[in-house]
Amino acid sequence: MRLTEPADAHLDLDALVERLVAGEEAWAALPVSGRRDLLLQVIEAVDAHAAEWVRVAARIKQLDPASPLVGEEWISGPYAVIGYARALRDTLGRLVEGAPVLTGHDVRQVPGDRLAVRVLPHNTFDRLLLNGFRAEVWTTPGTTEEQLHDGAGLGQRTPHETNGVALVLGAGNIFSIAPLDVLHQLYAGNRTVALKLNPITDPLLDVFRAAFKPLIDRGLVEIVSGGAEVGSALANHPGITAVHMTGSEATHDAIVWGVGEEAAGAKAAGTPKLDKPMTSELGGVCPVIVVPGDWSAADLRYQAEHVATQRLHNSGFNCVAGQIVILSADWTQKDAFLAALRRALKEAPARPAWYPGCGARVRSARDLHPAADAVGGTPERTLLTGLDLADPGESAFSTEYFGPVLGVAELPGTGARFLDAAVAAANDRLRGTLGANVIVHPRTIRALGDRLGAAIADLRYGTIGVNAWTGVGFLTPRATWGAYPGHTVDDVQSGVGVVHNALLLDHTERTVVTGPFRPSPRSVLHGERSISPKPPWFVTNRTAATTGRLLTGFTARPRWRALPALFASALRG
Repeated sequence: MRLTEPADAHLDLDALVERLVAGEEAWAALPVSGRRDLLLQVIEAVDAHAAEWVRVAARIKQLDPASPLVGEEWISGPYAVIGYARALRDTLGRLVEGAPVLTGHDVRQVPGDRLAVRVLPHNTFDRLLLNGFRAEVWTTPGTTEEQLHDGAGLGQRTPHETNGVALVLGAGNIFSIAPLDVLHQLYAGNRTVALKLNPITDPLLDVFRAAFKPLIDRGLVEIVSGGAEVGSALANHPGITAVHMTGSEATHDAIVWGVGEEAAGAKAAGTPKLDKPMTSELGGVCPVIVVPGDWSAADLRYQAEHVATQRLHNSGFNCVAGQIVILSADWTQKDAFLAALRRALKEAPARPAWYPGCGARVRSARDLHPAADAVGGTPERTLLTGLDLADPGESAFSTEYFGPVLGVAELPGTGARFLDAAVAAANDRLRGTLGANVIVHPRTIRALGDRLGAAIADLRYGTIGVNAWTGVGFLTPRATWGAYPGHTVDDVQSGVGVVHNALLLDHTERTVVTGPFRPSPRSVLHGERSISPKPPWFVTNRTAATTGRLLTGFTARPRWRALPALFASALRG
């Protein structure tokens, strides 16, 4: 008797799972050295199909192939996957050699009895290409250095002890997410993997299969398309031992609890419909805390573009898009910054609202906020000002708009008083804990002293960016990515568990990313230790497509002779 019926005549889910169960045995028998070699094959396969990946991705997102915005598809597509596979390969290489995984990674004490592991820059190329950017993975409170070192490697420390077959329910917005999640389940989770694509990404099915051919040929990965019925059948298949998804809180709850009265009854009884481990990354309402200071006109313009990028990258269809800007009501430059922000939102390159449902979400936001400002640039771009953080019924603090809608709220105070109040509001009033952003002038950083570090420690978010968008954390392969620990399946918010984490660290709590307040050459002229120009992920970067293509090729084949062209493109951006 068949355990499941195929979703169509060409998709036999039972046979698919059986292949992965058999593949698990082969995976258990494969030594770490062999697993490392497979990653090089994946890197080569992704690189070989990178241009086709980006071409299809641009078509899905309705981008002009000649637009600089295609750079987003390079950087958040094949570049991210190649960089992660290379970082994983480095970690496995250390395990093969018997060397400590954390050799060369600085470890320091940070507030709250935590340790911080430096993961960016990792090497000389990082120092050149991301000069002035830094990332650390912070541990949970009380973790010792011994525990940190002993746990590094996760499932690759005991490769023969595999953990069954995982189902990955792929995201539909950023096209590297599903491949990254597959690699994380295979290497960190030590499971073979069935990837069910989001229907939006079905046109990439052949590209993904080609990119993962080294793994598919060995029975380690299967990739399928189809509707919700395919995902449900796989999630509930007895041969699937764990599920990971990226998507919305509503989709998560439908999988775990069911829908309607069924879900309400299951939640009340504490009996989830899905009775196997479930991890997830689900987005949320992400804050951008702008700490008041004495900014130049150029600072105001640049940071307005920075905030606009955090909202408009990928047309706003990012789980970690900045949604609520928290300003000081007492900042003398507040109005000047808001004017610069309106201009930045309006003047950013026009692009289609390609993700399904955007129009309805924007209309809902505007209907609930009669004073909403349609700032221009595209019909959907919306600025909501005057939001009250003391209003328990304010929907902008609990609804992830997943589109080009940006809210602004104000709090009194300056300096540490404002920062502490903004951190408390971000923690207590905004739904979700995926990412929080802090923008602060270097002079203000010096004035705050240890208070800034304490504020970062107090923020309950899985990734925190200081003068750098939290999206940089997503792109940093050795960083962790996911919600702040503590969510459960019955109040999941931004999700449970982490992904990426190419060092395969245990006892992790968050990633903290820092960047330069100004781009070069202004950074150099003002004494900042950074020569990075405007980053290629800025929506206003004029050479992002060229830079993204060159950066992807360089990451696949790092070599000194490729740097001049890459630097030239980055500087022209």
